[in-house]
Amino acid sequence: MKSVKEVLKEKNFRFNKQFGQNFITDSNFLASMVQSAAITSDDIVVEVGPGAGTLTREIAKVAKKVYAFEIDRNLAPVLEETLKDFNNVEVFFKDIQKVTQEELKQLIGGDYKVVANIPYYITTPIIMKFLEQDYKPKSISVMIQKEVAYRLVSKASDADYGVITLAIGLEGQARIVKEVSRDMFYPVPNVDSAIIRIDIEDKYKDLDKSKVKKVIKAAFSMRRKTLTNCLMSSFSLNREKIENILNELALDTKVRGENLDLDNFIQLTQKLDNIIKL
Repeated sequence: MKSVKEVLKEKNFRFNKQFGQNFITDSNFLASMVQSAAITSDDIVVEVGPGAGTLTREIAKVAKKVYAFEIDRNLAPVLEETLKDFNNVEVFFKDIQKVTQEELKQLIGGDYKVVANIPYYITTPIIMKFLEQDYKPKSISVMIQKEVAYRLVSKASDADYGVITLAIGLEGQARIVKEVSRDMFYPVPNVDSAIIRIDIEDKYKDLDKSKVKKVIKAAFSMRRKTLTNCLMSSFSLNREKIENILNELALDTKVRGENLDLDNFIQLTQKLDNIIKL
C-alpha cells in the first residue's frame, strides 16, 4: 500500500488549520493505541476525526465495526484510498458535535467505545458530549494535548485541578496511557500529546449530578477566593451558614474549592440542597 504521505500528495490534499489536522502514520504506534483502548472483535467503535484514516485502519483490523465521523469533506478521496481494504468501516462527513445521541443510538443500537485523535481546539467539548449524554460509550480513548491530559487526571490541590476534572470524575475513571512526542505527527504540531483513557462507570448513577455540577461551578467561580466567599456570592447565603456546613463536613472555613475532592463536593451539595434546594 502507498504511504499516507503519498496518498495525500496524490489526492492534492491541503491541510486546513481550521480543523487542527495533524496525522500519525506509524502503524505500530497506532496499533498500540488500539490495544490500550482494549478494542476486541466484539466492539463497535465510534471514531472522531479519522483524518487520513491511519488510526481507522488499525481499529478496523480488530473491531467488529467502525463508524468514523469526519468534518473535512476534502478528505473523502484520501479515506476512500486508505480504507478501501476494509468493509467494516463507515465514514460520515458530519460534525460529531451536531450528531444527536438519538441518531447515534439508531445507528449503533447497543454498546460502543470511542477512540480518536482529537484536534486540540475541540478536546473538552467532544469528551463532554459523550460523557454528559444518556447514551454513553463504555470507554473513551483519545489522543489530546499533553497539558490538557494531565489536567483531566489531576487530583485535588493540584495546580491544574478544576471543573473539567471533577466533571469527568462524576462519569468515570480517567488515566493517562502514554505520552506522545510531537515528532510522531505530520505535520509536526507545536506541542506534545498524550493518550488518555476514560472508563465510564455508574458509581453515581443515582445522584443528581446537575446539582453537584452547580456547586462545583460555584466553587471555582472565583479561583483566588475561599470556598466560603464563592458560595456566598453564588447562592446568596450568609457566612455563618456556610461556615457551619464546612464545620459539619470537617473542612477548614478558609478552604478553597480546588482543595476539595469529588466526595467532598457531593457531601457539600447534599448539605446545601437541604438549605436552599439547588
